[in-house]
Amino acid sequence: MQVRNNDELSHGSEPGRPVDFEQIGLVLFDLDGTLVDSVPDLAWCGNEMLRRLDMPQRDEAAARTWVGNGVERFVKRFLSGEMNAEPDADLFRRGLDLFEQLYAENVSGRSKLYPGVIETLQRLAGLDLHLACVTNKPEPFTSDLIAAMGLDQYFELVVAGDTTARKKPDPMPLHYAADYFGLDYSKCMMVGDSSNDVSAARAAGFAIVCVPYGYNHGIGISESSPDLIVDNLKELAEMFA
Repeated sequence: MQVRNNDELSHGSEPGRPVDFEQIGLVLFDLDGTLVDSVPDLAWCGNEMLRRLDMPQRDEAAARTWVGNGVERFVKRFLSGEMNAEPDADLFRRGLDLFEQLYAENVSGRSKLYPGVIETLQRLAGLDLHLACVTNKPEPFTSDLIAAMGLDQYFELVVAGDTTARKKPDPMPLHYAADYFGLDYSKCMMVGDSSNDVSAARAAGFAIVCVPYGYNHGIGISESSPDLIVDNLKELAEMFA
């Protein structure tokens, strides 16, 4: 089983910790980059937005480094071609309106589930666990994508980017989910792909398991020292008795 524990992780801001899988009552999944490779749709919409604004196109590989901080930041990155630049306010407003219109109509046609996702959710759904999803993607994009990918049947709760006042890496969305099920935070697990997921889980008091294939701004997830890294989510499912 290709699972790397905290002893095998690169040094990060927090050490990995042992996970007691027998105590976990809630498994909370990130969406983009963890369950779904959504970049093909996001990049297409971003480039169509740019085309309509008479701006140069962006490479999909660059778009993969721009996902993870919500739609508004993704649009700013697409407009500027930089991680933290602030485009002209009028351009941003026009671009955001265009992007949201385009993405509402193209949320899932090019996106794909990562290997092992359905098998993992099926197995975990048969155990004495609550399953939920937490993402920085706003509604209704979140529900539309989850439904289109056939994931809605597995989640008892979906926390979108605008469900709570703050998004990941703030712990608020994770606490919202745990409180919904009435669970102590120490009995909850976050599964994600990015430093945002690790930071949110650490602040929330959750265990944190990550996959290495998602969107983390081009930085290896081991640098954030999650509790575990699994190459395929099926490896995570096998850890639950």
